[in-house]
Amino acid sequence: MNRILVIDDDIELCELLNDYLSGEGFVVETVNSGKLGTEQALSAEYVLVILDVMLPEMNGFDVLRKIRESSKVPVIMLTARGDDIDRIIGLELGADDYLPKPFNPRELVARIRAIQRRVEAAEPNSLSAELKAGDVVLCKSNRTVKRAGENIELTSVEFNLLAVLLSQAGEVISREDLTEKVLGRRLSAYDRSIDVHVSALRKKLGHYEGDTERIRTIRSVGYLYSLPESHS
Repeated sequence: MNRILVIDDDIELCELLNDYLSGEGFVVETVNSGKLGTEQALSAEYVLVILDVMLPEMNGFDVLRKIRESSKVPVIMLTARGDDIDRIIGLELGADDYLPKPFNPRELVARIRAIQRRVEAAEPNSLSAELKAGDVVLCKSNRTVKRAGENIELTSVEFNLLAVLLSQAGEVISREDLTEKVLGRRLSAYDRSIDVHVSALRKKLGHYEGDTERIRTIRSVGYLYSLPESHS
């Protein structure tokens, strides 16, 4: 299955993406309103959804919220160039990536391929299908995370981010490495995507007992998943 859903009210852009992505081996379906796009995204199986922020009836953020209530399908959001707020909001709501308009279709394909590689790499394929650090347990086989026995709902990107951090718990991981391993692309100037995902993950996991941060920022370098004091 290689079906992609494009939700955008720009009919010419939809036609362009249909032609270009079809040439790359994808089956493309397009919808031109937020409400219909939400219904379509939740009624069929897609490998990825391309979602514009500015839509009639329902904006892209509301569409993403509805999709995330019951689906983990990867979503790339299309935002206005230079509108950092839209990008941050989209990532915080569970978008996997974003692309500012106007864009080169080749860049979009590169982002789609990167997400596909990330999804494939996340499939359980070794004995280390379970990662632990303190009271957090991540299970790759059923893609669940528990903290002190309680289920923690994570987006696909947040899950993969936590998997990388836990696999190197106690070690500093650079923003460059995290971006490549989690988002499947190289870190570019002014790209704060990985930082937004780390921030969202922090909020969901909370602190250790007391005020010890689970995910520490190492200034000018990257991040470190802290081990509990008894293990450090």
